[in-house]
Amino acid sequence: MLTLASKLKRDDGVKSGRSSNTAPESTRRVSIRDRLLVKEVAELEANLPSTCKVNFPDVNKLHYFQLTVTPDEGYYQGGKFQFEIDVPEAYNMVPPRVKCLTRIWHPNITETGEICLSLLREHSIDGTGWAPTRTLKDVVWGLNSLFTDLLNFDDPLNIEAAEHHLRDKEDFRTKVQDFIKRYGR
Repeated sequence: MLTLASKLKRDDGVKSGRSSNTAPESTRRVSIRDRLLVKEVAELEANLPSTCKVNFPDVNKLHYFQLTVTPDEGYYQGGKFQFEIDVPEAYNMVPPRVKCLTRIWHPNITETGEICLSLLREHSIDGTGWAPTRTLKDVVWGLNSLFTDLLNFDDPLNIEAAEHHLRDKEDFRTKVQDFIKRYGR
């Protein structure tokens, strides 16, 4: 992250004439998305939930990172769930793309990784979808909350998991723990 932040500072110096760097304009240009991400990643890292950890495989690409959520309560306690977050160039007008990489038995996450979280929707009828005022911190806190207070059995993406919970809560808990043992450690 420091590498991109350093590049931004160096580029600002070039624009204001404080540097004698004569690199072509195209190599010095940094996107609006990347400028936003430098600030948002710093804020995110300072306000990360204790159950979350972020990993940037390439510190020069703040638009792609992984999130690990390790719930400390509820059905998913003891599991470790990986998410891939890819921030498109049109950010912050469009939401990041998020996929769960860990196979999970969850009413709001399919076994193939699609996620039902209203703030990740570009257009939402209830008005809780993506807005340019939202940040990566909101996304991370929302994903973290899918394992606690945003766990929603009434409006599921994985209907089979939600119906399983309605039929037999104890068997649902057993299946969740089985998935954690097999995929989420």
